[in-house]
Amino acid sequence: MALIPATILTGFLGSGKTTLLKRVLTEAHGQKIAVVENEFGDESIDNEILVRDDQEQIIQLNNGCVCCTIREDLRTTLAELAEKKRKGTLAFDRVVIETTGLADPGPVAQTFFMDDEIAETYLLDSILTLVDAKHGDQQLDARQEARRQVGFADQIFVSKADLVDGATVEALIHRVKHMNPRAPVRTANFGDVPLADVFDLRGFNLNAKLDIDPDFLNDDGHGHHGHDHHDHDHAHGEHCDHPHHHAHDDDVKSFVFRSDKAFHPAKLEDFLGAIVQVYGPKMLRYKGVLNMKGSDRKVIFQGVHQLMGSDLGPKWAPGEKKGSKLVFIGIDLPKDVLLQGLEQCLA
Repeated sequence: MALIPATILTGFLGSGKTTLLKRVLTEAHGQKIAVVENEFGDESIDNEILVRDDQEQIIQLNNGCVCCTIREDLRTTLAELAEKKRKGTLAFDRVVIETTGLADPGPVAQTFFMDDEIAETYLLDSILTLVDAKHGDQQLDARQEARRQVGFADQIFVSKADLVDGATVEALIHRVKHMNPRAPVRTANFGDVPLADVFDLRGFNLNAKLDIDPDFLNDDGHGHHGHDHHDHDHAHGEHCDHPHHHAHDDDVKSFVFRSDKAFHPAKLEDFLGAIVQVYGPKMLRYKGVLNMKGSDRKVIFQGVHQLMGSDLGPKWAPGEKKGSKLVFIGIDLPKDVLLQGLEQCLA
């Protein structure tokens, strides 16, 4: 059986997750979607698209999708769904897990890698995060859960952008990109987003693509070339047209390491292993495309918290400039320790 793609939908209370979900479920895309709701609020999918039977934990929606609420834990629910799909008692093509507004998506994502049965049945596609344009700033200021959700994302949607002025939206997008430069940010009004931005994003694929928002790299001395480690506090507002954007000193931050030199494989492996041991809980997402000494192929690694995976990627093309690029997103990570440590792993 082909792996079942799974998407984690997260975002703070009132950010419009249910609206987006409803839109995805009712759109005629010919896919049958199983929605797993991990919500305690009253904002769950409402009755107009449900055929309700309170005895049954799994509810059929009238468009052929199914919906279930997590009673035990996620692992059990996913295993149960997969079992029903295998037996042919339940038809669905993919799963969307809607987390509670207060949830940390980390452990949800880890379920897909830590549990053998789940890992052999499902493919975690991506984490989508909604940020409410009207209350986003305030929520990001007040709640670390909201900041974590942004840090984890593969795709960020700013919802309710029609309720605030353009400058507010701009400032919020700018702020979010500093926390997470690897996730594209799009505005979404009333859940109106193309499905291509929602499904099959391959955010957890070990592929050789490492997109980092170019604004983030140009903003100032973010990309570290060699020993050029200046911190970005914009003390003099240098290279930054919007000094006021940085009024927020968020604990979820990101930084990029780049080098044209090759890494020494054993040194790098030891260093990354040690870093993950020490800082794993604070490391939200990290990914790198690496130039390894003695290898004619790119090495790709990525991780969530303490779980790190790596793989051999494609060969460096003839004439392609070899180099390494890594992005780390985490909570109060010691940037200097990481950058200097990586520097010392270069051959």
